[in-house]
Amino acid sequence: QVQLVESGGGLVQAGDSLRLSCTASISIYNNYAMGWFRQAPGKKRDLVAAINWSDTYYADSVKGRFTISRDNAKRTVYLQMYSLKPEITSVFFCAVAPRYTGRYYYTDEYAYWGQGTPVTVSS
Repeated sequence: QVQLVESGGGLVQAGDSLRLSCTASISIYNNYAMGWFRQAPGKKRDLVAAINWSDTYYADSVKGRFTISRDNAKRTVYLQMYSLKPEITSVFFCAVAPRYTGRYYYTDEYAYWGQGTPVTVSS
């Protein structure tokens, strides 16, 4: 069974920073895409950021403040979050797409998911 283990979430104040990490139990290859999604209570799961072999993608709400990166050798994807705002409060999920087709925003693109790590930003 493939496992993705997230870490780094927690409770912070508005304007603070966090770095989320997600480590996979499988090898990560260059053609795999990796992403971070968020889900707040009563809301659908939405893309925050994604990274493939040549590009990165960000939700408009986090552009310029968040950075996604990956280390294939460490089987890990990171999400560095600066200037956190209360409205981002949600559970963050990492995901891996071994058969990436370019639909980075689509949850069905991703075959493997972590269990989620909560991020709470107080005002």
